[in-house]
Amino acid sequence: MNIVDMHCDALYKLQAGVGKVTFQDSEELDVNFEKMIAGGVKMQAFAIFLDPTTPVEQKWKKAIEQVNIYKQHILHRNGVIKPLRQWSDVALVPEEKIAAFLTLESVEPIGTDLRKLDQMLDYGVLSVGLTWNNANLAADGIEESRGAGLTDFGKAIVAKLNDRKVFTDVSHLSEKAFWDVMELADYPIASHSNAKAVCPHHRNLSDEQIKALLEKDAMIHLVFYPLFTKETADTVYIEDLIDHIKHICDLGGVKNIGFGSDFDGIPYHIEGLEDCSKYPTLITELRKHFTEQEIKGFCYDNFVNHLPK
Repeated sequence: MNIVDMHCDALYKLQAGVGKVTFQDSEELDVNFEKMIAGGVKMQAFAIFLDPTTPVEQKWKKAIEQVNIYKQHILHRNGVIKPLRQWSDVALVPEEKIAAFLTLESVEPIGTDLRKLDQMLDYGVLSVGLTWNNANLAADGIEESRGAGLTDFGKAIVAKLNDRKVFTDVSHLSEKAFWDVMELADYPIASHSNAKAVCPHHRNLSDEQIKALLEKDAMIHLVFYPLFTKETADTVYIEDLIDHIKHICDLGGVKNIGFGSDFDGIPYHIEGLEDCSKYPTLITELRKHFTEQEIKGFCYDNFVNHLPK
């Protein structure tokens, strides 16, 4: 079964392990070429993410390094992985190929320069999260105690993303910034967030937020981080993740659910879902609760049906 994964941090790991970690088969990677083939991954988002301690003057350089790693180490897989530079390219990817695209997790690398954002979008960034957990020049993240919303610069970014038909990602935003984005964005998305009613972590989405996303027919991609999946559990299982899917379905989101694993960005894993080769195990568990059509939706079809046009 074809899989879309809306979030992984393989670029960050490849950058940190230059010369030691290879995308082909390095076990250090949750997402590598061989594991993608084994897992049936048909479309993979590769996030540009920087350590928040990166000095301001180095952020743009480090982000461009990750773009170059994407081009040099991921796209050159004997022609199997094809880059998406705009969403209409999805229809042009042959069935036997894998589609890949870039996302930007926090706009800090662009500073105050919207021309740099345009440059990132020209490279093939197709989804942009305004913040990570901290505050920046665009908005407050979920762990900023101030809890402010979008700045004027952040609103200008959302307008740019609307013009370019690129997703505005609400994962990691403060609640006030979330609601600002929902008011302004034509293409909102949650790339890797779970349901707060099932696991009350501050990174998860409240029912009110989930309903607002569904009212705009936006996608919600479930994250595989145990910390966001089940509260106070030593071991978290796939069934615990399925509880989040059931909850969003109960709110009317059966056609708006996808996956955003956060592989390579999480320090430990759901039992049985340790890397992207394990998607068949997830599918087996989903078959105990959902129809084949619903599962195909979660895995691939829902996302493709919600692409900007």
